[in-house]
Amino acid sequence: MPKVPGLIKGLGVTLSTMLRTAKEGSHTIQYPHVKEAPPIRARGVIALHEGNCTSCMLCARSCPDWCIFIEGHKELAPPRRAGGAPRKVNKLDRFDIDYALCMYCGICVEVCPFDALFWSPEYEYSEPKIADLLHDKRKLGEWMETVPEAPELDAGADKKGKK
Repeated sequence: MPKVPGLIKGLGVTLSTMLRTAKEGSHTIQYPHVKEAPPIRARGVIALHEGNCTSCMLCARSCPDWCIFIEGHKELAPPRRAGGAPRKVNKLDRFDIDYALCMYCGICVEVCPFDALFWSPEYEYSEPKIADLLHDKRKLGEWMETVPEAPELDAGADKKGKK
């Protein structure tokens, strides 16, 4: 048999919380009409800076869900020095991410040595059909506009590669 004083005490806490919330107003945000700004380090979608991508495939190979699809080809580029031989460089043809498979772990963003992938705080990208969640390099490039600037380093912090 439950103890009555404990039950009354619990109902009293509930009643006082309800009255306090009624005075202060609701903390609920009416989402479709009022949009809350996501936190600075929010993980929305992965954005692609196409100019930095070298089709090295590190992101696709390190992805545990195999949701990144990359195709590229090699082109001849001018030599670095006068009299040198032309060099081969990778050019990106296709870069797709299937957000129906992605688990947003961020391994691809961390492993990219050329800073081609970034977290965008964009979170409104739902689609009526699951097949439409396969986003190509054009769409991923559009999200680069929403990527915030990197915060300044703390005092005394070393820049990447410099000690």
